[in-house]
Amino acid sequence: MIVDLTATQMGSLQTSTNLSNKSCLCVSGRGVQGLSVVRQVGFSWLLQGQRKSRKIQSLCVRSSFSNGGGGSAPDEKVSESLLLGAERDGSGSVVGFQLIPHSGDATMVECHDIEADDLSEDAEEMDKTPIKLTFNIIFVTAEAAPYLNGGRSDEKYANVVDLDVRATVHCFGSAQEVSFYHEYRAGVDWVFVDHPSYHRPGTPYGDIYGAFGDNQFRFTLLCHAACEAPLVLPLGGFTYGEKCLFLANDWHAALVPLILLLMFKCSRCRLLAAKYRPYGVYKDARSIVAIHNIAHQGVEPAATYKNLGLPPEWYGALEWIFPTWARAHALDTGETVNVLKGAIAIADRILTVSQGYSWEITTPEGGYGLHELLSSRKSVLNGITNGIDIDDWNPLTDEHIAAHYSINDLDGKVECKTALQKELGLPIRPDCPLIGFIGRLDYQKGVDIILSAIPELMQNDVQFVMLGSGEKQYEGWMRHTENLFKDKFRAWVGFNVPVSHRITAGCDIIVMPSRFEPCGLNQLYAMRYGTIPVVHSTGGLRDTVKDFNPYAQEGKGEGTGWTFSPLSSEKLLDTLKVAIGTYTEYKPSWEGLMKRGMERDYSWENAAIQYEQVFDWAFIDPPYVI
Repeated sequence: MIVDLTATQMGSLQTSTNLSNKSCLCVSGRGVQGLSVVRQVGFSWLLQGQRKSRKIQSLCVRSSFSNGGGGSAPDEKVSESLLLGAERDGSGSVVGFQLIPHSGDATMVECHDIEADDLSEDAEEMDKTPIKLTFNIIFVTAEAAPYLNGGRSDEKYANVVDLDVRATVHCFGSAQEVSFYHEYRAGVDWVFVDHPSYHRPGTPYGDIYGAFGDNQFRFTLLCHAACEAPLVLPLGGFTYGEKCLFLANDWHAALVPLILLLMFKCSRCRLLAAKYRPYGVYKDARSIVAIHNIAHQGVEPAATYKNLGLPPEWYGALEWIFPTWARAHALDTGETVNVLKGAIAIADRILTVSQGYSWEITTPEGGYGLHELLSSRKSVLNGITNGIDIDDWNPLTDEHIAAHYSINDLDGKVECKTALQKELGLPIRPDCPLIGFIGRLDYQKGVDIILSAIPELMQNDVQFVMLGSGEKQYEGWMRHTENLFKDKFRAWVGFNVPVSHRITAGCDIIVMPSRFEPCGLNQLYAMRYGTIPVVHSTGGLRDTVKDFNPYAQEGKGEGTGWTFSPLSSEKLLDTLKVAIGTYTEYKPSWEGLMKRGMERDYSWENAAIQYEQVFDWAFIDPPYVI
């Protein structure tokens, strides 16, 4: 499980793969024995800006520590020589814990006062410059690139070290011990949470047989560990402290807002209260829940509430009752606990991954039963379109594609197309429209719409390639269709990252007939590669693809692709015919489409500015307290 922790000043928020001038911690679940499997669920503090200088009244430099044997032991573990001392701001809030030596065990040298005149001119200028409040941002998530899975032997974990810190989590009727591993990478402290329940193959959620039966337990551990880590992990000599903003991603991390509230408010809740309440822990913290896919909510039987480590009187925040028609049998009362519902009710702010999706989840059709609750919290609900890794997805440098190209030189795209046709065994025809689909083969992605449209589409002079895995019925259909249309259709069952890059670069059109799409990334990748998206008008697809009218302004109008609605094979076919006609008959218009898509900015730098605004808003109001 992964926890990201970063402490700097608010400036330009970036993803963990593109951070500068930041410190961050990321925690991930892994197996103790051999560390063969890593499962990530995490939290991260990401802040950027200019750190405000402070006038230091006293400075003491530690030269050595006594090891009890009459000499110095500079190589001994810090945990054996240092204590955690609370560091507070002007209001008395705990902002961190500083490592200080045990009384009598350390030799201190060069202790002297530093006057204001000792500060550098640059520091004095910094004091005069208005800056934003410094605080910590923690991302809690079940997965984060590149730490989705793998073992200690993998190159991406080569620099991960055991922090030698253990924390006890009380849940599910027992005390569970978790440990933490750490890597400092690109300005980010990545911390991985370890517990035996994470020692298994598959994804963080399941394997080839389906979802893991103990996911509620595994993610409950993650959430408790995420709330402990800022207080107990000494990184760079200090803990992050309690003045934090937690961003909990989806239901896997959705207990975090409730645990924070528990640690702040409850003065009689067993160990947590005894451990943290005397310090006023998290009284200045804030929480944001980010909804990536509201179809997944962490719903379990009502009897499992007692396992979550929350007070009995808070049950109503998570209570969820299924309507009669959705119950399994006549004796089923429909009573459950819904972890995501609790986070939506308690969090200080709510985010989704596109503006369109933030509206859709407030509707009966898109809210999956939570639309009324979300509608009641519209004032704190925002949508921010995800960014993409513009270094990994760059046609000018992509190592997976046959030729490089750019908005100023598109010749390489034709080479990518012919190379893809050759690789797939299709007739090499540079002028034949090549259409692609990349994604999961399931109902959400509208694969059944493609299935219905293919027979008629294959009557046109086109080629079609599909890459994906999922439901067996769709995998079988893809293989069957490939046999029916040997010169026009190719199926790649499974998922292959290099092939996905080559399809994105080599195709002329990408189709995405998703029933709902919170954000969507493939349309963003496609536009960056000069490949035109044809998408269902929903969620992030509607937000990011601007319709093009080939008959307006003599074909020189704005637009980056086509959207269609309602969702049907007939409407998909109609829209594809317009796209194909534009490709074959209006080459200058098509090139304009390609270039407009390629010049769009969908980097995380752009999204970061919007995240920062939401973070600021979260601290305007006092923390939510029930």
